[in-house]
Amino acid sequence: MPAKKAEKESDSFSAEERAAMKERAAELRAEGKKGAKRADGLQAVLDRIAEMAPEDRVLAERVHVTVTATAPELSPKTWYGMPAYANADGKVVIFFQDAGKFNYRYSTLGFQDAANLDDGDLWPVSYALLQWSPAVEKKVVELVKASIS
Repeated sequence: MPAKKAEKESDSFSAEERAAMKERAAELRAEGKKGAKRADGLQAVLDRIAEMAPEDRVLAERVHVTVTATAPELSPKTWYGMPAYANADGKVVIFFQDAGKFNYRYSTLGFQDAANLDDGDLWPVSYALLQWSPAVEKKVVELVKASIS
């Protein structure tokens, strides 16, 4: 029996994955309530960015500024505890995952299926992000514009 229990534990979610799911559940509960309990998407994103490690915070702030300037029609919100930007239907188009979220060596700029990035039968939907530069900003602007076209 102990071997079976150990096998079960190795197949379970990590502490980080469980925390992300709990955050998402709380977000869904908040979205379903009116008034004071309803989450303010922008404030939730800003609060989440403020909680990040300094290296991740710099990237998240730049992504936030770039996305909101390039696509003001997208609404900031948190999604699985990550800063995200949703279309008018409430579907997440773009998200930012900080490196510290799952102890990765890079942050991720990702796009959900609501993004219009289709390019034949194969196209990237997430990008590793290590540092911000003018070239990175230019690429992010291009991706954001394409995703909402």
